[in-house]
Amino acid sequence: MKEYLKRLPREIKELISSAGKVSKETGMPAYLVGGFLRDLLLGVKNFDLDIAVEGNGILFAGKLAKKLKSGIRVHERFGTATLILKGRLKVDIATTRKERYPCCASLPVVSAGSLIEDLMRRDFTINAMAAGIARAGAGKLIDPFGGKADLAQGRIRILHDLSFKDDPTRILRAVRFQARFGFQIERKTLSLLKEAISLGLLHKVSAHRMRDDLILMLKEDKPLKQIRALDGLTGLSFLSPKLKPGKATYDLFKAVDKKVAWFAKSFPGRRHLDLWLIYFTALLKPLGLAEIKKISHRLALASGEEKRIISYCRRGRKLIFRLSRKEISPAQIFSLLEPLSYETVILLAATSQNKYCKKHIADFLEIYNGMRLYVSGHDLHGLGVLPGPVYQKIFSKVLAAKLNGRVATYQDELALIRRLIRCPGTSVLRKQ
Repeated sequence: MKEYLKRLPREIKELISSAGKVSKETGMPAYLVGGFLRDLLLGVKNFDLDIAVEGNGILFAGKLAKKLKSGIRVHERFGTATLILKGRLKVDIATTRKERYPCCASLPVVSAGSLIEDLMRRDFTINAMAAGIARAGAGKLIDPFGGKADLAQGRIRILHDLSFKDDPTRILRAVRFQARFGFQIERKTLSLLKEAISLGLLHKVSAHRMRDDLILMLKEDKPLKQIRALDGLTGLSFLSPKLKPGKATYDLFKAVDKKVAWFAKSFPGRRHLDLWLIYFTALLKPLGLAEIKKISHRLALASGEEKRIISYCRRGRKLIFRLSRKEISPAQIFSLLEPLSYETVILLAATSQNKYCKKHIADFLEIYNGMRLYVSGHDLHGLGVLPGPVYQKIFSKVLAAKLNGRVATYQDELALIRRLIRCPGTSVLRKQ
């Protein structure tokens, strides 16, 4: 294990060293756990550290934050804290705990526990390992359930027979790790997984837990692989009995892959896309609006997320039809696409097979998106125009002219405004 730790980037080694010092100073044993340790053994880069502390995780986190001069976000209810560091590192610190489930698919009852009890509550053996970070036990692997051997064999195995019944979202996680790593679900684990599915336990999971695990699946590098694996193993009836993805959905996922890659390469300065939302919308596309709204409400999606899904599903076909004309002005393209989110625009580009539509969308993103005027309300006021709705009418006309290439400079814009003001058909209130 020490050899693996030596290969880490310097910034991570320094952070672990600081955590080890806090462990010694406080007398609280601390361990690297979870996905970071799993990925370290696999040779996969992971800058999200999980530290489990036997004692008081929040107190430990506060002392480590002070040593690192970092910010801290505390979650008193769960005995956890997140250090807010500059750069790419993220550190979650938790008090070791044990869990019990009052009934199937319920939220667990949590209480303080030992490290072994903390590892025992986890989903799979490959995520149930720990490595000491204090000097005496630094680098020592603690592997009570054979997780390292399962990693070597490419095997996903639960820790006990009630695992999927306690938390059915582990079904989604099993699929996620299977698709991500190319692992196989161990035979007994697969049998218990299928039993949980046959009992309809995914239908009993709370909305926010289902949503969070679905989002994680759709944030993976290959969401198509994730959804195919999920559909093949469990089906998607737990979301909707009408949701049965086929070739059209999978082809749309592939088209989205290409458009997302193009967007990232062409516009590195733009905001990051909510990729999971694009793929989730593509997944729901075959359904009717009423069913899409029902799913959105059940998963308790944020209003902005639901709005973007509905925007595409309600208007997508009409927008593509209008953008598929050869002769359409830049101002018309702008008026159609500017009100939309980037996620919706990318979906339109992925959905359409029309070359003119694809070109108009590319032109919008490359040229027209975010185009603004040089003139302002101050200029209109200076020309004697009284404030009111007429300001917006004038600005709209000037922006259309700019988009269509008829004006370019500040002086051009002012000249056009003067002509609009003098136009007999324009109703403009002037200062006396």
